[in-house]
Amino acid sequence: MSEPSDRTAGVGARADSGVEVFERHYAGEPGAGWEIQRPQTVLVRLAEEGALRGRVLDVGCGSGDNALLAAEHGLETTGVDAAPSAISLAVGKARERGLKARFLEWDALDLAALGEQFDTLIDVGLFHCFAPEDRPLVARSMASVVPPGGRCFLMCFSDRQPGTWGPRRVPEQAVRESFTGAGWRVDTLEAAELDVAFHPGVAQAWFAAMTRL
Repeated sequence: MSEPSDRTAGVGARADSGVEVFERHYAGEPGAGWEIQRPQTVLVRLAEEGALRGRVLDVGCGSGDNALLAAEHGLETTGVDAAPSAISLAVGKARERGLKARFLEWDALDLAALGEQFDTLIDVGLFHCFAPEDRPLVARSMASVVPPGGRCFLMCFSDRQPGTWGPRRVPEQAVRESFTGAGWRVDTLEAAELDVAFHPGVAQAWFAAMTRL
């Protein structure tokens, strides 16, 4: 299978703070860190249960730890992110760990341009970066690369999280409406804790498991 060319990702035009913020973070801006440098606890459990299957796509992969979890379990894995420095970090981690995974700079709103299909899609922390009017576009883009019966596992900031700092808070109904209107069945949608790099170590999130119709 031929590898698609890298593309300049367009998330910055629509995401909450713009791709420049993410690029500065991954390029090493002091005080901008949010990654935990390990896979999310929820995804570790899913991998151990065998829920991650087939070809895996991690959308908004950051520096690659969740994608590399899938690779560790022997799955053909691709990670995409808007920030070039994130992709560079992910490639470096794969090399250091001796893992085979592909990482591409790509537009999360144009996943169809990959020209590929994936059995499992992961999104940890991308969906909540988008404004409410763009959330259905994200869900449709994800649907474009997953065939019927494929799965999506998503974690996003919840409106249950106190305060106003950090990403937009996403109501449960916003997740349901965005994805059910884009060709997904929401199998489970439950309160969860997102592992974060700042005190107290977790943030309130939604965890959704969905099937492509």
